[in-house]
Amino acid sequence: MDYTHSELYIWQRLWFAGMGNLLKVLTREIENYPHFFLDFENAQPTEGEREIWNQISAVLQDSESILTDLQAYKGAGPEIRDAIQNPNDIQLQEKAWNAVCPLVVRLKRFYEFSIRLEKALQSLLESLTCPPYTPTQHLEREQALAKEFAEILHFTLRFDELKMRNPAIQNDFSYYRRTISRNRINNMHLDIENEVNNEMANRMSLFYAEATPMLKTLSNATMHFVSENKTLPIENTTDCLSTMTSVCKVMLETPEYRSRFTSEETLMFCMRVMVGVIILYDHVHPVGAFCKTSKIDMKGCIKVLKEQAPDSVEGLLNALR
Repeated sequence: MDYTHSELYIWQRLWFAGMGNLLKVLTREIENYPHFFLDFENAQPTEGEREIWNQISAVLQDSESILTDLQAYKGAGPEIRDAIQNPNDIQLQEKAWNAVCPLVVRLKRFYEFSIRLEKALQSLLESLTCPPYTPTQHLEREQALAKEFAEILHFTLRFDELKMRNPAIQNDFSYYRRTISRNRINNMHLDIENEVNNEMANRMSLFYAEATPMLKTLSNATMHFVSENKTLPIENTTDCLSTMTSVCKVMLETPEYRSRFTSEETLMFCMRVMVGVIILYDHVHPVGAFCKTSKIDMKGCIKVLKEQAPDSVEGLLNALR
């Protein structure tokens, strides 16, 4: 695989950071896992957090409607099938096209939200990794921002789960691309091209080709953040992820912390966030989350999940496999 100069630079920095971790393991200097309660239910922004918190909140306020819209996405399978089986029936071609076009506009909305989410994550990483505080200190002091980081990860896993279970998305978009290409050959311009032009369609195609497109977006955002902040120690970013994982694990396995959550939904939220950070860490760190030098206690995280009701964590365990 060929890498760009910036990607090679990132891998080099991450490799040296990984070697630093290995030395810490060999000299038994890895610090204890952080123990503090991160209030996912009631955290409110301080004055220092408010500006960034408001920016991220403006993005996250649309997340539930995105998930609701995606969950309700039924696709145009029957119309497309009829059109393909009867290529000379103009009425069936128009019926399929009229069914697909509104769906493509919805898919564009999902894709554009991923771009907003990418920018939001980069803003959060900048706030949660900057000196002079350590990632642990940031997460403990800036709990409202940490909660928004968790909400982004929670949304990401839910979006990707829904997308993976819905093959109609890629089928609809493939039919749209084929129809547009055929009309271009015939020198025809369709109104929807004003809404979804060729460049947009290409970018959307790459996005939906991913099995987990939102997670890929977050991975790219994290890698971009690292490459753009060359003076920031690489471990500030990876430690932010591993610390968030550890905090979630400790809260789930500590009765005193668990009892402070007022609903089972918050426990599920905490588990989903823990798994989301592990997967993100595994994507952006060259040695991954599952090696012995990783700062993530994988055995402990899996143990916590297996102690829950099997039907509630099956999907999360599968995501880690």
